[in-house]
Amino acid sequence: MKRKLFVTLVIVISFLATGCEKETERIDDFFVDFATVVHLDRRISFQLDNRRMLIPKEPINYSGNTGQRVILNYTPLRGDTVKVNHVSDIFTGDIQPLAFSEQLSTDPVKIQSVWVSGGYLNMIFETEYYSQLHRIGLFRDMTSSTINLYFSHSRNNDPPGYPQTFYASFPVTSLRSPENPDPVSFRLFVYTYKGLREFDLTLE
Repeated sequence: MKRKLFVTLVIVISFLATGCEKETERIDDFFVDFATVVHLDRRISFQLDNRRMLIPKEPINYSGNTGQRVILNYTPLRGDTVKVNHVSDIFTGDIQPLAFSEQLSTDPVKIQSVWVSGGYLNMIFETEYYSQLHRIGLFRDMTSSTINLYFSHSRNNDPPGYPQTFYASFPVTSLRSPENPDPVSFRLFVYTYKGLREFDLTLE
């Protein structure tokens, strides 16, 4: 019994010693952020919501228009120069006036996150998706004395499918009067699987 135990320990120690000799391959550090596409000097750059401008070191295979919101995966290099690993477009739409309640589509979603940054209302939500493109939008109730925004989502007759995560970003700087730079409070209403949900938000 002791001999078997001794042999087993020798094998384990030998395995650990061999494993320690091989260095683990290190993966480059990277960050994933929401950003806005900006064309500078005929080159595409990306502005983070903290106003920092990121400049790709090399030309990238991406041709988004200025103002397009994206999810940017990048590796910092030196200063504001970065290596772009991946770029994914985010649905980017403007606030529209709500003239009739029929404009709103109330197919429910599951909210994962809602926040305001860089002058944008950003949303991450989940809903079932199969094959048809869904329609989304953001509407403002112009008859209200307060600023009330309504998120509209239509499945567009999409058959039952599987849960998918979606991203959306809407510029909200138009909510602030040019003569008044103070923070602006507003409410966002979203139809969820548990009913109409309200978010109290502030544009700083």
